[in-house]
Amino acid sequence: MKVLVTGGVGYIGSHTSIELLAAGHEVCIVDDLSNGKIEVIERINRLSNQSLSFIKLDIRDRTSLERTLSKLQPDAVIHFAGLKSVNESILKPLEYYENNVYGSMQLFKIMSDFDVKNIIFSSSATVYGEPLTLPLKESMQTGIPTNPYGMSKLMVENILDDIYKGDNSWSIVRLRYFNPVGAHPSGLIGEDPKGIPSNLMPFICQVASGERKELKIFGSDYDTTDGYCIRDFIHVSDLAKGHLSALDKCLKHGSNDIYNVGTGQGISVFELVKTFEEVNNLALNYSVTKRRHGDVAACFADVEKIKNELKWEARYDTRKMCLDAWRWQTSNPQGY
Repeated sequence: MKVLVTGGVGYIGSHTSIELLAAGHEVCIVDDLSNGKIEVIERINRLSNQSLSFIKLDIRDRTSLERTLSKLQPDAVIHFAGLKSVNESILKPLEYYENNVYGSMQLFKIMSDFDVKNIIFSSSATVYGEPLTLPLKESMQTGIPTNPYGMSKLMVENILDDIYKGDNSWSIVRLRYFNPVGAHPSGLIGEDPKGIPSNLMPFICQVASGERKELKIFGSDYDTTDGYCIRDFIHVSDLAKGHLSALDKCLKHGSNDIYNVGTGQGISVFELVKTFEEVNNLALNYSVTKRRHGDVAACFADVEKIKNELKWEARYDTRKMCLDAWRWQTSNPQGY
């Protein structure tokens, strides 16, 4: 199958592209490289012993995207492209709506024009907003996301809902990610944020390596077992494999489905820090500070639906996540 991967140079997109190639799919990545480096393509090719296609473009560039769809005629699209920092979205909401919502609208319109109607959308657990009950189930009503990043994901989900209502020949799968961490076990690809990391694990790794002086843990007074935020951390390779299961369904069944992609287990930020120290035999310099705006106390998935319908479940535990993340960091101290 020909699969177009938007934003495929990024953290999750690159790991998913490796899994797609390993499964025998033909992959074309489009990415504007605003959050990634071209070196990623060479490493994917090296790991897969194959050559994927890469086109540098911004999905908001209608002419270039039309040219690409016309030439490639993919069987399906996996849509990762977009900005992804919760904190940055609070400071720059217009940029997030322009990139994530308008960019997605451009993509969907051009897909429709070329009769490409199979899509997997990279969504987020942030669409649930402040959880009223846990674990979070796909059948729950989406809440009011606590930041523009989450709102942009919910807006795109709503657009996809309306597309399907208007034309049920589309096949749509929305994957609501929880908290991806870790790296490919080879140490060749991983999370390489620009500037100060907005996600926890790369910040932990940079403190452990001495690149940054201290890890700040935001809040210890939440209504949780140990007072720290609880999250559902999932190994990025498990998450990548989830896209293969979603693709199988997307290509075989015309439908509009939502799946949580997590482990179904919540652990606290403090537990993650301590596990990282233990498995990698090191000590982190950290301090606890006040809560961060937009953070919810606890968030973890109910994963029964994806287990039952797509026959997928996470295999790797937190120890594996921490080991692989540190292997990536030590093998690539300056990133790509």
